[in-house]
Amino acid sequence: MNFISRYLYLTLFALLLTGCSSRALNWNNGYHTVQAGETLYSIAVSYNLNYQDLARWNRLGDATLIREGQRLRLTAPAAGAGSAENSRAARTAPAAVAPPRWYWPTDGTVYLRFGESPKTDSGIRLTGAEGQPVRAVAAGQVVYAGSGLASYGQLLIIKHNDSWLSAYGFNRSLLVAEGQNVAAGQSIAQMGKDAAGRPVLHFEIRKNGQPVDPLRYLPAR
Repeated sequence: MNFISRYLYLTLFALLLTGCSSRALNWNNGYHTVQAGETLYSIAVSYNLNYQDLARWNRLGDATLIREGQRLRLTAPAAGAGSAENSRAARTAPAAVAPPRWYWPTDGTVYLRFGESPKTDSGIRLTGAEGQPVRAVAAGQVVYAGSGLASYGQLLIIKHNDSWLSAYGFNRSLLVAEGQNVAAGQSIAQMGKDAAGRPVLHFEIRKNGQPVDPLRYLPAR
């Protein structure tokens, strides 16, 4: 993945991992200014948007060529407020794509369920032992790998198909790189600690940009 394409993945996770300030800090009359280290996926996640919508609204083509300082619109163009192309883009919904077969991201206990606290408005949290394997829940491509959100350690985002993403936060170390294809069940990171010093994995599944309850999709165990 080229360096410029990194710029769109990180801000999108800032809001849903923190549950608060990212959107307020970066939203400017419906626009976002790309910061260093962000990618299209991270920005989309931060604002609860589908990355395909964000790319279409900003005429980004394959969504890889964004740059620091670029101003991105965060809402669909108003019908009649631009070209016919913009009007069509505003009306086009992403095609439905079936979810992959999911696997558990790590061993351990779910200690915060989806929506149980502000920390899990977008996912769940699992405890375990620091350094234990974190695994890809389905095959896909790593679309963000980095530590741009310092308070949440190192973060991975995996794209499984055009509708489904998964995210893995608070890693101690990352075992895969951005742009790398991974297999279901592959070790991709080692569990780290949250700000309170608890060994934890923050885990999310997103459908068309929206967080869903992972426990509705992960297999019973």
